[in-house]
Amino acid sequence: AQPMGFQAQPMGFPGGFAVPPVQNQPPVDGTIWMPIPPSIPNCPPGLEYLTQIDQVLIHQQLELLEIVTGFETTNKYELKNALGQRVYFAEEETDCLTRNCWGPSRPFTIRIIDNLGHEVITLQRPLRCSSCCCPCCLQELEVQAPPGTTVGYVVQNWHACLPKFTIQDEKRMDVLKIIGPCVVCRCCEDINFEVKSVDETCDVGRISKQWTGFVREAFTDSDNFGISFPMDLDVKMKAVMIGACFLIDFMFFEHSGNKHQRAGVW
Repeated sequence: AQPMGFQAQPMGFPGGFAVPPVQNQPPVDGTIWMPIPPSIPNCPPGLEYLTQIDQVLIHQQLELLEIVTGFETTNKYELKNALGQRVYFAEEETDCLTRNCWGPSRPFTIRIIDNLGHEVITLQRPLRCSSCCCPCCLQELEVQAPPGTTVGYVVQNWHACLPKFTIQDEKRMDVLKIIGPCVVCRCCEDINFEVKSVDETCDVGRISKQWTGFVREAFTDSDNFGISFPMDLDVKMKAVMIGACFLIDFMFFEHSGNKHQRAGVW
């Protein structure tokens, strides 16, 4: 029997060459898209890409207006495979007042779109607390794939000094754990959030915030992340891990008004 959260899926070469593509998308504005895979039974539409990869690289786009004025704009991200091919594009959906009043703590909807322009994943974060002083109202993120169909949740767990989260399926059953470092503000090195089994004894994957250099780290909130997971992990849980990465970005690496990053669970 396979562990909870895992399902047998087509194995193949990293980066999207496990099965022949249905069609190839020509480069647009220099962007090379990952070939479109065929549909797979029991796989949510649009998540077929995730059956073929064991890594996702997330690059937040620089916003010139935000750099110059400090005025918070909506976040936009490219999601790529290990070969640098774009798998998805993601954009935050919030209003101006919410972004600039609530800052990194703001509620949001992030819509993740495939290379045909179809919305395949929706992330919804309600307004919640993130301080360990308020354990009854900690952070939570709902992941839908396709939009309107919940496939899982990311739930912050109370801990005095460590960032800890639980990945749950659509029935609120615990599937994986995420454990971060005590201090998440470090210089000149990546910051790793380890993805583990529910009992925290086995390593399953990793979410890494990648160091982008002094200038970019100091003056922008544009971040790069890498997500690694087993090739045969259930695609729904892969989608929830992507959602966890966005939640971690907002909680710990989105600059506030004074341009200081969050640290720890405070």
